[in-house]
Amino acid sequence: MNSKQVHKYVQRFLEATQCSILEKSPAHFTVKLSPAADRELTNRPFYWSFVDRTGSDPETMTYLFVTDKEKYEEELAAPPPTPGPVTNAVDAALNRSFGFVNNNMAGGIRTPREDLYFGSRKLEQLFGAAKNSGSYVNLFQEPERRSSTPFQSTPYTAWLGVNMRVEFACDRKREEIHSYGVSLATGLVIENFYDRLKNMKLTPRLPSNIHLTRNGLSHAKALGVIETSLERKLRNYDYTWASDAAARLEEELDRIRHYYDPMIKHAEEDAKAAIEEQFNQRQTEIKWQYEPRVTASAINCGIFHLEGIE
Repeated sequence: MNSKQVHKYVQRFLEATQCSILEKSPAHFTVKLSPAADRELTNRPFYWSFVDRTGSDPETMTYLFVTDKEKYEEELAAPPPTPGPVTNAVDAALNRSFGFVNNNMAGGIRTPREDLYFGSRKLEQLFGAAKNSGSYVNLFQEPERRSSTPFQSTPYTAWLGVNMRVEFACDRKREEIHSYGVSLATGLVIENFYDRLKNMKLTPRLPSNIHLTRNGLSHAKALGVIETSLERKLRNYDYTWASDAAARLEEELDRIRHYYDPMIKHAEEDAKAAIEEQFNQRQTEIKWQYEPRVTASAINCGIFHLEGIE
């Protein structure tokens, strides 16, 4: 991710978690965290346990998030704009009424600064918070047009949608994302389910004048259907890469075997056990590095109530 992508992602996160953006530029945000974001990002479990026990109003933290360090430093180094006559008149009126007023109203409050870039600890926290909060959703498709009569009802079918990550790993690594949807009414399976959803308007609220069809599959059975479909798809892949990785594994094992065998053979009895242990550990490390494997894991999922019966 470059700085522009990081900036866009941070803004979406702050808006989604209902944080108050006090100041922003293309290079930074000054933000007062919402209670939900403060719980996720500030690591203050004792404070939040106190708030929960006492029921007191929480005081959330204010942060300076810098998404482009170079541009932000240039902004700081730039001379301040020359005050106009209106600004001077306002300052003069404040001085007459209140005495000296510091132009930096927050000057006495320390605002923690976090530089956000791909790989930074705080950005990883944002990723983790978004993943935890968005790992499961329950959404309804918004009708394209409202019912003409209050007695007309549109049927909606519940779908289990799951985004799966498939990792092909050896001493090299490749990942694929597969999106599946299963109708809980009929058991119909759709690949690229996300492509179908992304053009729809979805809402967490139940729309008016609709009714939900009865489910014929449980969530567990629907997930089993997805796993079977993905496994069937993966069986048809070309696994030449795995054969090549297995060959490289044997080459590496032969290489360290030729290195350690003479050492073990000629070692003293008191040193032989230590060398054998080192040899076994090295074998384990090489197998972990080179042994071909395919793993699949769910990234996120949700129940999507879509118009029609399928």
